[in-house]
Amino acid sequence: MKQQQINKKDYSSVFSTNTTLVIGILNITNDSFYDGGKFVNNTQIITQCKKMLDEGATVIEIGAQSSKPGAIQISSKDELKKLLPTIKLLKNTFKEIILSIDTFWSNTAKACILEGADMINDISAGNIDKDIFKVIAKYNVPYIIMHMKGTPKNMQDKPEYNNVVDEIIEYFIEKITTLNNIGIKKIIIDPGFGFGKTINHNFKILNNLDKLKHLKCPILVGVSRKSMIYNLLKTTPHKALNGTSVLNTIALGKGANVLRVHDVKEAIECIKISTFAKNNF
Repeated sequence: MKQQQINKKDYSSVFSTNTTLVIGILNITNDSFYDGGKFVNNTQIITQCKKMLDEGATVIEIGAQSSKPGAIQISSKDELKKLLPTIKLLKNTFKEIILSIDTFWSNTAKACILEGADMINDISAGNIDKDIFKVIAKYNVPYIIMHMKGTPKNMQDKPEYNNVVDEIIEYFIEKITTLNNIGIKKIIIDPGFGFGKTINHNFKILNNLDKLKHLKCPILVGVSRKSMIYNLLKTTPHKALNGTSVLNTIALGKGANVLRVHDVKEAIECIKISTFAKNNF
């Protein structure tokens, strides 16, 4: 029955290049760089999820493992201890909710999909656990693949590129071809701001984001409260909301289709203003 329900779902609005939407971040970890420890009990989780949905999030993404620079990997077993009860809680509370799961483990992806999750966001694009491709192909759910150099533990150890934009494009061409060859078509690409990149790399990617459009996949931008903002402004993640909105607006002008954010209301406002300006002037 769950397999039939999964295959019947309509994800067209999620992976379309003709729409713009917001993914609201729900970290149920204690060590995330911005909101670690804020959403760990049922009341906190439901309250935050309702807030993001009311503000306009199309998708809620649950993460049970920190991917901040230097983060230590936890096992699929430990992820699932947090993720499965949270999926059940949210699916029972919000009947029409679309849930994405932030994981690079194939066992986590499979168990979460069978529990009712709708999408998978894999920051390693199959580089950490290659079996995740088989899971995505079997259950035919949208799959977010991100570019990352190394792993969260070592990705910021002096990352170097000859040309960061060209290398990211080549990376995605190879990944998309591999995925298409095993029947995976519902692909969203994320250039991975802050994942194995210096601040200069990040802004070069942002300024050239439109070059990813020819890959014909929705482009996800995740810059919410990241170091490319707060280090530049000499502030903290908690004071980086305005900078986040600025970068989201730039990204929308460069072709971003999906904004992955902690602050949904402000991201929706960026989309509304950018869309109005584009369509009317």
